[in-house]
Amino acid sequence: MAYSTLTSSTYGKDNVKFLKVKKNATNPEVQDVIEATVLVLLEGAFDQSYTDADNSPIVPTDTVKNTILVLAKTTDVWPIERFAAKIGTHFIEKYAHVSGVTVKITQDKWSKYNVNGKLQAHSFIHEGAEKRITSLYYKRSGDYKLSSSIKDLTVLKSTGSQFHGYNVCDFTTLKPTTDRILSTDVDSVWSFDSKKLGSIYNISKLADSGLFDKVYETAREITLNRFALENSASVQATMYNMATEILQAAEVVQDVSYSLPNKHYFLMDFSWKGLSNTDDQVFYPSPHPNGLIKCTVARSVKNKL
Repeated sequence: MAYSTLTSSTYGKDNVKFLKVKKNATNPEVQDVIEATVLVLLEGAFDQSYTDADNSPIVPTDTVKNTILVLAKTTDVWPIERFAAKIGTHFIEKYAHVSGVTVKITQDKWSKYNVNGKLQAHSFIHEGAEKRITSLYYKRSGDYKLSSSIKDLTVLKSTGSQFHGYNVCDFTTLKPTTDRILSTDVDSVWSFDSKKLGSIYNISKLADSGLFDKVYETAREITLNRFALENSASVQATMYNMATEILQAAEVVQDVSYSLPNKHYFLMDFSWKGLSNTDDQVFYPSPHPNGLIKCTVARSVKNKL
C-alpha cells in the first residue's frame, strides 16, 4: 500500500512580461502601449510526472512562456480579459490532457499626457504602483470563472472620515474621532457572471463592445468618488457602499470584494515646544501596524431573479 497519494497539482510559468505597441492604421504616429505580466498554470493528466518521474506528459514551462509571447504578438491583447480568454482556450484546444487553465494578467498603468495643451500621440507616463488585473480559470467542460480588479490604487483624504461608537473594553486605548485622515491602497475585485457573459468564446465579442473597459472604468470611478464624497463612518461602511454601487451600475458583475488597509496617520504632539497642533496640522505617517478590512458583497437573491 502506497504511503502517500497526490491529491492536487498544477504548474506553469509566472512573471512572463511583455510590452506591445499598437499603431493606428490610418496614422502610425498615433500609438498605444500595453505592458503586462502573465501567469499561466496548467492542470490535468500530469500525475505520473510527480509519482513516477515520468516527464512525458509535461508541457515544459518554457513552452508555456513561448506560447504566451507568440499569442501576444499574433492576437489582440486589448483588453486583458480578451487576452486571458485567448490563452485559456489555446491550452485546452492544443493539449488533450490539459483539463484546466489558470491565467492571471497584471497590466501596468501607462497613460498619454498633454504637451502644449495637446494629447501626445505616442508618449506616456507610468502612473505608479496601480495595476489593472484579470484572472481566469477555464475548464475543459467549458465552465469558467472570470474576475478583474484594481490593485494598489493609493488614496488619501485629509478630512471627511470619522470613527466612533465602537466596542470599548479594558484593552481599548483608541479615542473616538469625528475628523481624521483616511488613506488606503485599494484592492478591489469584481467577479463576472459567466451566465450573463455567455461562452468563453463570446468574451472577444464583448471586448469589442467595450464592456470590460467600461466595467473597469465604472468600478474605478465609483471607488474614487465614494471615497472622496462620503463622510465615512468607517472603512467597513464605505467599502460596502462602494461595492453596492458597482453592483447597481454593472449588471454583468455578480459580486465585488474589497481589501483595504487602513493606513494610520498620528497627530504629532508639539506641546513640549509650546505649540498647538490644531491648525495646519502635522501628522506622523505610521508604516505599521495598519488596519486591514475586507468584505465581499453579492447581489441579493431578489436581485438575481
